[in-house]
Amino acid sequence: MRRLLSLVVISSLMFIPLANAAPKKPVVKSLKLLTTVGSTDEFAGLVTSGKTIIVYGNKDEKSFVKALDLAGKELWNIELDNASPSVATAATVDSSGVIWLAGSTSLARATPTPFPSETALNPDETIPVADIFSADLDAFSLWSLNPTTQALVQYTLQLSSPVLINAIAVDKKGITAVGSSGAIISADLAGAIAKPIAVGTELTVFESVVKNADGSMTVVGSSSETLRGKKLAGKVDGVIIKVSKAGKLLTVVRSSAPKASRNWLSATNSLLLGGEVVTGIKVESAITKFSSRFVPSWTYRFASSGKTFTSSSTYAFFQSKGAIKQLANWAPKSAQGLLLSFDAKGVITAGYSVPTEQKEVLGLYVSKDLGLICMTSNTETVSIFTLN
Repeated sequence: MRRLLSLVVISSLMFIPLANAAPKKPVVKSLKLLTTVGSTDEFAGLVTSGKTIIVYGNKDEKSFVKALDLAGKELWNIELDNASPSVATAATVDSSGVIWLAGSTSLARATPTPFPSETALNPDETIPVADIFSADLDAFSLWSLNPTTQALVQYTLQLSSPVLINAIAVDKKGITAVGSSGAIISADLAGAIAKPIAVGTELTVFESVVKNADGSMTVVGSSSETLRGKKLAGKVDGVIIKVSKAGKLLTVVRSSAPKASRNWLSATNSLLLGGEVVTGIKVESAITKFSSRFVPSWTYRFASSGKTFTSSSTYAFFQSKGAIKQLANWAPKSAQGLLLSFDAKGVITAGYSVPTEQKEVLGLYVSKDLGLICMTSNTETVSIFTLN
């Protein structure tokens, strides 16, 4: 009996240290190259339709969209505006599979129908011409494309000054595009474009938009001016703004650091945000999970080249430039693309890298059929990597 008791005690003592042992650090694995999709100079972004890759971009003052199979073979190629110079800079796919693209065009080829001027939320401020691309591209353009039939419809709205569209989101209630000069432009699914909203001046730039179930929207980006009484705290602050469906600013949250330039480049429906923090020559990727009240749940900063993209509530993608203590084998000698996976508490659960010859991260996208897509580029071509 004593011997049995002794064995039980010894077994218990041996088990306790194992139960309390620190979890093993994830080992960084390699992402799988899926295909290359074209020239770096022409590429603006991509979406997917089933297992077809839809790439959009710009060449010789013309915008285009083309379909590729998984081997990179071109299936079709469509010019978006054959009558005028144009750029396509953002795209998304609605629940029915229709592809929506947004950008800018020129209506100088004809006398445009007069439209009401933008509704400014800072009425004492004016919006000067943005020096972003040709001043002739002063009309907002929205395209709907059926990927099966390639049927294309274009909708336009003359603006008072050019706006560079950086992101677009869609739900069953309509489409919203955001961009430079604090622009928010919405349309219904029939292509009727509403009067634009201008949040601030050219000192505010929006990079991503999330449409909320109640009809409101969350837009993120950067600003170096006062918005809704919230003053600038750093050189440039990252901003998170909730806007009602009627266009009223409900909440403004500023993310700042002393003498630093900050932005939020991407945001997901679960409010996982990715951005950059630049302080002198020091550049970091900021990754923060916010609650629905815009309170940080967890956050990280990693040495990087700046651009940071997020997807769902799980992934962040950036060009890492230093060791990360939460990973077992990560200390790159030069900047290298790194995909991180997080759990609900913000613990890093996995890491995946791309080859060092990929010099820039371009985006992160989730496809129902193809899974996670990481977009990168070397000096000449754009490549797509996926989880192996």
